[in-house]
Amino acid sequence: MLTIDPQKSVLLIIDFQARLMPAIHEGEAAIRNAGKLLEISKLLDVPRLFTEQYPKGLGATVPELPVDGDRVISKVSFDACRAESMLQNIPADAEVVVAGCEAHVCVLQTVLGLIAASRKVIVVRDAIGSRKPEDKAAAIARMERRGAEIVTTEMVAFEWVQTAENPRFRAVSALIK
Repeated sequence: MLTIDPQKSVLLIIDFQARLMPAIHEGEAAIRNAGKLLEISKLLDVPRLFTEQYPKGLGATVPELPVDGDRVISKVSFDACRAESMLQNIPADAEVVVAGCEAHVCVLQTVLGLIAASRKVIVVRDAIGSRKPEDKAAAIARMERRGAEIVTTEMVAFEWVQTAENPRFRAVSALIK
């Protein structure tokens, strides 16, 4: 199947951190869309994984994206796959749905690391951000060339819910509007 499978998905939320987000171009929109993905993943029981780049310096994940007991991997490498236990938390057949910052640094390098580790990667373009729009655009183009699928929040939502007959359809639909 070519649509995103909620049974195989893992939502990876990369470095939406307190001290970084004020510098991100359209950062509020990226946080809002990542928040929608987070809520939908909870409704549909899609596992979640967070990363934080040097939290001592950049702070914790922003409160708009509550971790709520999900696994958080602290890291200093830009590629989260270099962090101990990262790949152990992502099944080999997983479809990794990625949101995060910065698109051209930690998101890009993590996506490339996931692809190198033979994971299917889906990058949510309206839930990633960089300080400069041209850096985000270049990162999206490079990730797509390397094999990542580029989608939007709404695409993920409706592919995860699959049908209007899904008992969670109305709740998911309300989050998207």
